[in-house]
Formats: sequence, C-alpha cells, structure tokens
Amino acid sequence: MYRSLMALVLLCIAVDSRAQDIKTWHDIAYGDAPAQRLDVYAPVHARGAPIVVMVHGGGWTIGDKRNPGVTGLKQPHWNAAGYVFVSIDYRMLPTADVVVQTEDVGRALAYVQKHAGAWGGDGRRLILMGHSAGAHLVALLAADPQLAYAQGAASWLGTVALDSAAYNVPRIMTLPHAALYDRVFGKDEAYWRKVSPLDRLHGSVQPLLLVCSSERLLSCMQARTFADAVLAKGGRAQVQPEALTHAQINAELGGDSDYTRAVDTFFRWLGLP
Repeated sequence: MYRSLMALVLLCIAVDSRAQDIKTWHDIAYGDAPAQRLDVYAPVHARGAPIVVMVHGGGWTIGDKRNPGVTGLKQPHWNAAGYVFVSIDYRMLPTADVVVQTEDVGRALAYVQKHAGAWGGDGRRLILMGHSAGAHLVALLAADPQLAYAQGAASWLGTVALDSAAYNVPRIMTLPHAALYDRVFGKDEAYWRKVSPLDRLHGSVQPLLLVCSSERLLSCMQARTFADAVLAKGGRAQVQPEALTHAQINAELGGDSDYTRAVDTFFRWLGLP
C-alpha cells in the first residue's frame, strides 16, 4: 500500500511539473474501427526523438490505453528523457481474436512510423513495449516481424515485454492452466502454434528485453526459455527478473528505481539516449 501511494504521489508531481512542456494528441485513428485509436505524448521541442509505443494488457479482453498503470509513470519518465510516448488501443475478444489483435498492433506501429515526424519523432528509432497480454502481442510481432510488415510496418529497434507468461502457448494449453486461456486460445492446436511466440520464432529478431515477475514462477521460466530460443537463432534477448507483482511490473516502470534504470540501460544498449 505504501509503495503504491508513493508511486501515485510521484506521478502527480511529475504531471504537475512537466505537463506544460508536453503536447498531446488523443484518439488518433489508425484504422476504421472505434478501438483502433492511439494517444501521443511528445515533448514540445522534440525533433527526431526516439519513440516508445506501449500496448496495454487486460487478458486480451479488456483494457485501455489511458489506464493509470499503462501511461502512469512511463509517459512522464520518457517524455522527460526526450522521447515521444504513444499508447494504443486495439480490438479485443470476443469480437477480435489474438491474430486480429496482433494485426492491429502491427497496423498501429506502421501508422506511428509513418506519422512520427508530425509529433517530433523518428519512426526508425522506435521501441515496442507491452504488458501482460500486450507483452504477448509484442513478443509475437518480435518473433515473426512479417506479421507487422504485412500491416505496413518497417523494422523497429527493439521490444520490451513486461511480464508475459504466454511465450509457449501449446505448452500452456497441454498443462493445467487458468480458464482464461481456454477462452482466448481455444482448442485448436494449429491455432495455439499460430499465436505462440516460441513457435513463430524464426531467423534473427530485433533485441528483446523480457521483464518477468520473480513472484510468478511460470513468467520467468517461460521468459528464459524464449530468450534461450532467440539466442540459439542468433538473436539478442535478455531476461530481467523483478521482485514485483504482475501489476507492479506495469505500474512502477518509469519511477525512480533500479528497475526503470535497467530498462533505460537496455535502451542505451540499442543506441538511444
């Protein structure tokens, strides 16, 4: 409770001190569906700035690009560092399955890359980030970038997956699992492989940072297995365990912590400020 309260206080201070230096664009359409919308937060004087594109979680069924845990401390932190921060919505179950959700994220990515200059950003210097179900979606795109390229996107610098436990969908579905996964992934084994980052992995992918909660055994175990598979194919991946809950992995990123500094170090490793 104390940690959450302090995070809220820090967020209020950050918003108050920096809001006047940030330009915002809300509900920009990247497609025709009502859910295909994104918000942009950019430093007023941004020119050729790197970009973070954030994909919310919510079990592939709920969630919103403006949830406090999604933008929260992340947006002011990276805006203060000179980044453009973009938070996206996408269609969800039951009207849009995981394949369609992945296509929406790819389409949003393409839109951001194409229009980055209008917000002072550089679409070539872009990090794709997601939490929970959003982490699964960005990991799927990282594993098989052709899914994004098919939506008009170009290559991006790297991907940060915040506490996904769905890197190996067939394994999840053949072991005891939460009922949620039955609603999301169904009974078709071919579909499991189609939406499984580990099964879609081919060739050398862009660098990945896989943050996992050490309080969730399955999360870190799957992250390490996925990272090993990326490395075996000549890609670059690192696992960042954090002694935080699943929700805290999302909400506390951007705060003054070793966790945030580790993610910033990954950005610098990619050549970003």
